[in-house]
Amino acid sequence: MPYQDGSNRRWILAELGDRMRPEWNTTAKRWEIARPHLRTLVESMAMKFGEIDVYLEFSTRQRCDVRCRDARGDDCVCSCMGENHGGAAYWRYWTLVGDTTLVSNSEVQVRHYRVRRSDVVKAGRPDPFSSEGTTG
Repeated sequence: MPYQDGSNRRWILAELGDRMRPEWNTTAKRWEIARPHLRTLVESMAMKFGEIDVYLEFSTRQRCDVRCRDARGDDCVCSCMGENHGGAAYWRYWTLVGDTTLVSNSEVQVRHYRVRRSDVVKAGRPDPFSSEGTTG
């Protein structure tokens, strides 16, 4: 989103509602919002600017089970196919999620999308910049 002398935050709030709390990430120089607001904001930006680039970060996590990590012997039917069996992947930091599920550190992957005004209009949102349906 191009810098517009501080009005970007006001515009985001106007589009998403004033209860929204967009955060400016100073290091990455980008606005960050909660995922439920993403589609609305992307569509609004595409309508306003004509075309935008959207970069989404996804976390790739490996899951395993404490029964695999703590296992002794050769019997393993875990989805890691024995990679973590008996604590073999000792260098990984595991977080216990639920009763037995372990989640390892995640690697972040970025996916890029280009969204155009015409994509949004095709999806059913009216184009406010079109002369169709206007009176005057």
